[in-house]
Amino acid sequence: MAPETTTAARADALTAAVTWLFVPASRPDRFTKAVRSGADAVIIDLEDAVPAGGKDAARDALRAGWPGAADARSSPGGAPAVAVRVNARTTAEFAADARLCRELAPDAVVLPKAESGDDVRAAAEASGALVLPLIESARGLVGLSHVASRPETVRLLFGGIDLALDLGTADDAALDTSRSDLVRWSAACSLPPPVDGVTTDVRDGTAAARHAARARRWGFGGKLCVHPAQVGPVETAFAPDAAELEWAREVLAAGGEGASRRGGEMIDRPVVERARRLLRRAEGRGRTM
Repeated sequence: MAPETTTAARADALTAAVTWLFVPASRPDRFTKAVRSGADAVIIDLEDAVPAGGKDAARDALRAGWPGAADARSSPGGAPAVAVRVNARTTAEFAADARLCRELAPDAVVLPKAESGDDVRAAAEASGALVLPLIESARGLVGLSHVASRPETVRLLFGGIDLALDLGTADDAALDTSRSDLVRWSAACSLPPPVDGVTTDVRDGTAAARHAARARRWGFGGKLCVHPAQVGPVETAFAPDAAELEWAREVLAAGGEGASRRGGEMIDRPVVERARRLLRRAEGRGRTM
């Protein structure tokens, strides 16, 4: 397969991914489980999941345990995309992380504390990979237009926990305007819908699903997960339900080139396009009913 074809296939997989599962780079015993979890994408984490004194050992573990073809073939949904979260560009660990990524050739690198177009460009050049900028600081929000418009950026990820710390708030609702910023700049730069941040409460089995449903309402297209048990509920929360699919089919049946009516609902071009997108999403996830 030609390099440009491989890059395009990787970008397509990252664009379509809904469920994104983190696994620590220091735990190679969990790599295969993560790949087989049913998640659309696996992020092997060299940053927050690894203590400062364990970075070298984590890189060694990642090199030795890099998920292979056998792991991918045994995944229930087929081979997931595999990305590596490197340390931020401003850290002393970044160069070594990027060199390792050049060696392993992941589908993408997740770049924490992405704050400028230069950050994205440098990460792509150093790693040789597509870039998933993680927006988790006030500077990152201010620089969104430059981050989102870089050709190496394949999709934006939302780092709500770090962003809340940077903004000095403990109220998650205070981050909704920031979520809107990611959705707006993704659309403006022709990127796929962004990916929402993690739900840290793994004891409450409904928390990730509730947060995923909220993110979908805001215009997000996926969510980061910290435990395999969150993958299924997040997938379900982002999938159109039976009522939505019935509405979409009825809209397409009633809609024409101009405005029309479905019961008391006026149907025009944006409504028809929303119906088409719902059905395409369901077909892409194998959930047509």
